[in-house]
Amino acid sequence: MDGKIALVTGANGGLGTSVTKALLDAGATVIGLSRNISPSDFPGPNFFAVRAEISSAASAQTVVDAIIARHKRIDILAHLVGGFAGGPRVDETDAGTFQQMFDVNVNAAFFILRAVIPQMRQAGGGRIIAIGSRAAEDPGPGVGAYGASKAAVVSLIKTVARENKEAGITANAILPGTMDTPANRKAMPKADVSSWVQTESVASLILWLSGGAGKDVTGAAIPVYGRGL
Repeated sequence: MDGKIALVTGANGGLGTSVTKALLDAGATVIGLSRNISPSDFPGPNFFAVRAEISSAASAQTVVDAIIARHKRIDILAHLVGGFAGGPRVDETDAGTFQQMFDVNVNAAFFILRAVIPQMRQAGGGRIIAIGSRAAEDPGPGVGAYGASKAAVVSLIKTVARENKEAGITANAILPGTMDTPANRKAMPKADVSSWVQTESVASLILWLSGGAGKDVTGAAIPVYGRGL
């Protein structure tokens, strides 16, 4: 990863922390994006904090333009930003919750992809990895809005892979089961966490997909279910 420029959205979240550390340890320069992030979160010369949102096309483009102005390119996009809402049946889910899931999960992915892909095409290549969810392909009860939004993300990534395969850009989605993060432990205090997926495992997969060994993998939706299979 020496010399590579990686943009990580949600860089200081439960998964983002593991991904950012993995990329930094591998020698990449990491631009970490989050609504609340600072350089002290990951001390060192190769980390740059960007406190911003990508909730609109304009905000995502502004972020990417600033990164290109400073670092000249983005080699890797690890898009980890997302949100979860669940509980009610589909017929009991209110329209606001359904729209929120698509705003947070689908629209944010679309906006950052639309901003990053043109400069990757101009540079002659790049690696894109987005976080989906097991619910995208194996939904359970009570996750209709969330699962639908994550399925849309997977479809978007697969389309990006096919549209850019001749441009040297790979695009893949990772579909983790429940991850062992502080937020999930807080939300499910009585759950058996022994079968949860470790964030370091997902980070290792992102690192592999970003490196030379992953150059021939594109358009994939990779399940990471662990012992929760």
